[in-house]
Amino acid sequence: MAEEELDRYWKTVVNTIQDGIMIVDTHGRIISINKAFEFITGFLKDDLIGKTCDVLNCNLFEAARDKKGDHWCVLFDTGTMDRRKCTLVKKDGTLIHALKNASILHDAKGAVIGAVETIADITEIIEKDNQIAAFRRELRSKDGFHGIIGVSHPMRQVFDLIENAAQSDAPVIICGESGTGKELVSKAIHEISGRKKGPFVKVNCAALTESLLESELFGHVKGAFTGAYQNREGRFEKAHGGNIFLDEIGDLPLSTQVKLLRVIEEKLIERVGDSQSLPVDVRIISATNRNLTKLVDDGVLRKDFYFRINVIPINLPPLRERLEDIPLLAEFFFRKNQLKSGKNIQGINNDTMDALVNYWWPGNVRELRGAFEYAFVTCQETMIKPHHLPQNIILKKKSLKAAAQLSSLNREEIKKIELIETLKKTNGNQSEAARILGVTRVTIWNRMKRFSINLDR
Repeated sequence: MAEEELDRYWKTVVNTIQDGIMIVDTHGRIISINKAFEFITGFLKDDLIGKTCDVLNCNLFEAARDKKGDHWCVLFDTGTMDRRKCTLVKKDGTLIHALKNASILHDAKGAVIGAVETIADITEIIEKDNQIAAFRRELRSKDGFHGIIGVSHPMRQVFDLIENAAQSDAPVIICGESGTGKELVSKAIHEISGRKKGPFVKVNCAALTESLLESELFGHVKGAFTGAYQNREGRFEKAHGGNIFLDEIGDLPLSTQVKLLRVIEEKLIERVGDSQSLPVDVRIISATNRNLTKLVDDGVLRKDFYFRINVIPINLPPLRERLEDIPLLAEFFFRKNQLKSGKNIQGINNDTMDALVNYWWPGNVRELRGAFEYAFVTCQETMIKPHHLPQNIILKKKSLKAAAQLSSLNREEIKKIELIETLKKTNGNQSEAARILGVTRVTIWNRMKRFSINLDR
C-alpha cells in the first residue's frame, strides 16, 4: 500500500476516534489534532497548530511547569501519564473536566521526538457527581436523619428511638409494614453506634430454605453435609465486632430460633456439623412486617425467643400515618430520578402532589419510589402531572379495598413481567437473574413457582 494511501487511512481512523488526540513536538508545540479534539475544546486546527499546548491552560501542565523549569512538561521525565483527571479551558473561556492519557514518542533510533495525548470530556459526569453530592449533603442537613426522610411527629419519635437504641448493645426489633424503611433504620443504628467501625451484615431469613439457613448463619465444617467440601464461616462470624441485621425474623424455623436464643444469651455459636463452641461479639438487629404476638399465640414463634429479641422495639409508621412527609419524600424521589434519567423535567404539578397526598399507599415509601420511577418513564413534558402516575394512585373513586387489590395486582404483574424479561435476557440463568434483580436465587425460584413460569415450555 502506498505511503499516501496509508496516511489517508490513518487520518480517517484518528478522526473517527471519540477521544481528543493532540501531538506535540519536544518544545510543546502542537503539530496535529483530530476532529474530536476540536469538538471538545472548541479550538479549530488552525487556532492551535504551531502554538504551545499551554494555550489550553491545563492544570496538570501548570503544576508540572512550576516544578521543573528545564522541560515544558514533566511527561518527558516520567514517559507516560495514565488516566489523570484535569481541567482545560475551552476557546470560549469555559472550563471542562477531562480524563487525560499521554505518552512520549520515539523515532526508530529511540530518540524522543514529541508526545501524544488523548483527552476524554468527563464534564457531564463530574457535574452530575457534584449535583448528587450536594443533594446528599442537603438531605443529611435538612428534613432527614441518616438517609431517612421525615419531619412528622411519628418519625421524630422514631429518630429519638434510633439514637437511644444505638447507645445500647441490647437486641433491637424493627416492626413495620413492607416498604416502611426497616433496613434504613437498621443502617442508621449501626452508623451511630459504638460498633460503626465493625461490619454490618444483612441476612434475609425468608430468602433462604430451612436447610441452608443454619449453615448461612452459623457456618459449617467440612463434611457436615453433602456438598460441604470445606469449612465455611457463617454470617455471625463475619459480623464479629459489629451488627447483624436479620430481616423477616418471623420466618425463622423453630429449630433456628433455639440456636439464636443461645447466641443472644451466651454469645456462642456452633458451626453445622461441629460440637465446638465459638465466641462471637455481635449485636442483633431484627425486623419483621408480621404480628409477632400472633405468631407466638399460633406457636410459630417461641415465647422465650420473642422476649429476647423484643428488648428495644421500634415501630415504623405506615406512610398513610405521616402524610406531611409525602411532599418531602416526593421531592427526594423526584430529584433522584431527575439526576438518574437526565430528562428535562422541572417539577411536580400541584394536582399531582394532591393525588400523592390523598392516596393511601399500601406499599408505603417503596411504592412511592416506584411511582416516581414509573412517572419518569411516562412523562414527556416539563412537569409531572397526575396522568403520569400509576393508574391506581389516581383512581380516587375506588374504595380502599378495591384500590388495595388493584395496587397488589399491579405490583404482582410488574414482578412477573420483570422476572420473565430478565430470565429471557439471561437465557434462563436463575443466578444471573437474581444478581440483576438484586434478590437471592431462592427468591427467583419462589417467584417462578408462584407465577407458574416454566422455562421448558
